[in-house]
Amino acid sequence: MRRRTFLAASSAALLLNSTLRADDSAKRTVAVIGHTGRGSYGHGLDTVWHQIPETEIVAVADANEPGLAREVAKLKLERGYSDYRKMLQETRPEFVAVGPRHPDQHQDMILAAIESGAKGIYCEKPFCRTPAEADTLIAAAAKQGTKVAVAHRNRYQPALAKITELLDSGEMGRLLEIRGKGKGDRRGGGEDLWVLGSHVLNLFTYFSGAPKTVSALLRKEGRPVTADDVISGAEGLGPLAADEVRARYEMEDGTIAYYDSVANDGTAPNGYCLELIGSKGVVTLHIDRTPIAHFTRGNPFQASPNGQSWIPITSAGVGEKEPDPELIRSVHNHVLPVRDLIAAVDEDRAPICDIHEGAATVEMICGVFQSHRENGRSVSFPLSQRDNALADW
Repeated sequence: MRRRTFLAASSAALLLNSTLRADDSAKRTVAVIGHTGRGSYGHGLDTVWHQIPETEIVAVADANEPGLAREVAKLKLERGYSDYRKMLQETRPEFVAVGPRHPDQHQDMILAAIESGAKGIYCEKPFCRTPAEADTLIAAAAKQGTKVAVAHRNRYQPALAKITELLDSGEMGRLLEIRGKGKGDRRGGGEDLWVLGSHVLNLFTYFSGAPKTVSALLRKEGRPVTADDVISGAEGLGPLAADEVRARYEMEDGTIAYYDSVANDGTAPNGYCLELIGSKGVVTLHIDRTPIAHFTRGNPFQASPNGQSWIPITSAGVGEKEPDPELIRSVHNHVLPVRDLIAAVDEDRAPICDIHEGAATVEMICGVFQSHRENGRSVSFPLSQRDNALADW
């Protein structure tokens, strides 16, 4: 897993430049699905296609009538649809953007896109709500041969390859543990785990492979969460609880990875990060930042007489100036991930952050709920409970 993503990250500039040279005489058709007021179009999953000359948006669907009218004007289209199924059947696009941030809509939207014959789908995160939903989508995509990419855009950062070099060269020493943290704002706890923590967990698997086990504790106002605390989560997240999450994952390579999220803990937004703690140095990776990561040399448990400086990590390496700002912008605005999806279709390969990566992140989140319901017991992956364990508590 790490080798595949390492190679993809290393060739990010080549991918961007080669796609820019593509012949745009035959446009690749795109349909956009959104839902104004219910997740809308995510973080620019509608407009990203305007930055890719070889694609053409042929239609948009939005069940909100005023929102649809605005979107038709924004995307400079002649017509929009209130029913995405009708749009997909009438336009038969090659690519589909599933934009809403509310994941309760994703399964039906992605299935409809697959069944319409779409070759590639770019979906906002979280991918879906349960491992059971992910199972259904994986099976459908495999049967149809559809490539699905999930918008965990940090997976496309070229600096990840440089961090991998730090780990593999021994410059960081032994990797002792990975620590991930939520944003720590009002959403801290279960909502933060889904909405923002999903990016952090997705990076756990990049650095250390698939999760083997998870043990977790959920708290509300300082006490363990009970069935009475379960609510219907915001943003279509499904059953939800907790203003505090503490989770411990055993990863495929043997590394222990921790994830914490506490509501209003005073660290927002700077606490929202992932730390790779090595015996000779620490890499701190801030989600969606530029530069995305910094390296602090030295034993993390030993005081430094001169202080420990944070050294930026760019696509060129540790302490190097970013040589290609446009490449980094193409990650933040989803251009590079979408170009990778197009290339994945043409080359018949998996996208960098594919359907299995998205599903693994969902399962890591749901594993937290299953472990807590089982009194913090360590539970193994794949989970025995394929639905949200809070649903029937």
